[in-house]
Amino acid sequence: MWEREGRAFSMYKRMPSRDRSDVMDVEENSAFSQDSVDVETTNPSMWLSFPHVVVGTLSSFLFGYHLGVVNEPLESISLDLGFSGNTLAEGLVVSTCLGGALIASLFSGWIADGVGRRRAFQLCALPMIIGASTSATTKTLAGMLIGRFLVGTGMGIGPSAVALYVTEVSPASVRGTYGSFIQIATCLGLMVALFIGIPVKEIAGWWRICFWVSTIPAGFLAVAMMFCAESPHWLYKQGRIAEAEAEFERLLGGSHVKYAMVELAKLDRGDDADTVKLSELFYGRHFRVVYIGSTLFALQQLSGINAVFYFSSSVFKSAGVPSDVANAFIGVANLSGSIIAMLLMDKLGRKMLLLWSFFGMAISMLVQVAAANTFVSGSASLYLSVGGMLMFVLTFALGAGPVPSLLLPEIFPGRIRAKAMAICMSVHWVIFFLFTFIFVIGCNQFLRWLALPAFARATWTATLILDVRKR
Repeated sequence: MWEREGRAFSMYKRMPSRDRSDVMDVEENSAFSQDSVDVETTNPSMWLSFPHVVVGTLSSFLFGYHLGVVNEPLESISLDLGFSGNTLAEGLVVSTCLGGALIASLFSGWIADGVGRRRAFQLCALPMIIGASTSATTKTLAGMLIGRFLVGTGMGIGPSAVALYVTEVSPASVRGTYGSFIQIATCLGLMVALFIGIPVKEIAGWWRICFWVSTIPAGFLAVAMMFCAESPHWLYKQGRIAEAEAEFERLLGGSHVKYAMVELAKLDRGDDADTVKLSELFYGRHFRVVYIGSTLFALQQLSGINAVFYFSSSVFKSAGVPSDVANAFIGVANLSGSIIAMLLMDKLGRKMLLLWSFFGMAISMLVQVAAANTFVSGSASLYLSVGGMLMFVLTFALGAGPVPSLLLPEIFPGRIRAKAMAICMSVHWVIFFLFTFIFVIGCNQFLRWLALPAFARATWTATLILDVRKR
């Protein structure tokens, strides 16, 4: 009893006065709360949190859209802005946004912890609106690069914010399903960007419309977040207990608030400090879990998915398939895998999907190798190449794509969650930026080599997953 009262007094000292009574109520009725934990058998309705999750995943839609928005219009952009044939300039137009994303991702965790998850989304949308508007109106290469860089800063904040937000506002029973929305929204953003870019060769200046279109969902994200729930986890860490309970009621329903608060108190019990030093994430007791998270994101990119996306048009072209149809096939495969992952995530678990995803990618690479073998020729080789590529994209979307951003917020302690995600996402952006730039300036053979040894990477990933499992 004395221990319980001491813990209540410790929490009482650091909470605002309007919330102290709520804390004391929770502590004084801990026996009742424990009973409520034991008897809690029904799951909260998924539809209460659904609109909040959908609004949050608009940042993932914008992420995918801006990744693909310059693919089709790049030739028209280079002609209009006067750098046609300059491979370095084209590479900068594509990759500058990734450089901005890398810089912003380093600070995304501190932003999310400092101003809250909702404000982080708004800070993600604002530079996307300004950057897209700058790119749409510019008449110089410098203006285009500035616009792309601003867009990139929004792209760097968004992935960490949405991964944290979805994890913290979703009921546990459907957290994996909602986590898959992130990958689905990214796929839809890519597909919409490719679809909108189709008329670019027939209509002069259409590439400017492609940039203007992105300001619509970005503006909606900034406004709609004003009406969405704040993360109860973040509010609890700020000592705003009453507000956390109110948000849980919006997200889960009144009958589940007491249970959710007790579970949140259990998670917070070991987090005795409010600040996290950067050094804690690189050595000490948190190093191992941050290392695992960073490596999972690195493996996601090292799997060869970017090389497959970049070379898909060439492979389909050799099979006599037009580039727009090829992009549609890749988009459908990516979206199909994401939908299947959504349906299986909470049934099979994150570990199983991740293992089978990397194993499937390894098999698809073996199919690609078989297609290039001298013993296979003619139509069989083309079918194997196209089939192997579609299989690779499908299996990537089953696990390697959606799982890391969902798994890591679940395994990171609440005290370091946002900042650890920022570190892990920065690793993702370093590899993404370097590989994209290297490809565009012409190092094709390097990326072809990189796409092949997927089986070794799958084995390494399996070892890491088992390590996570032990923890």
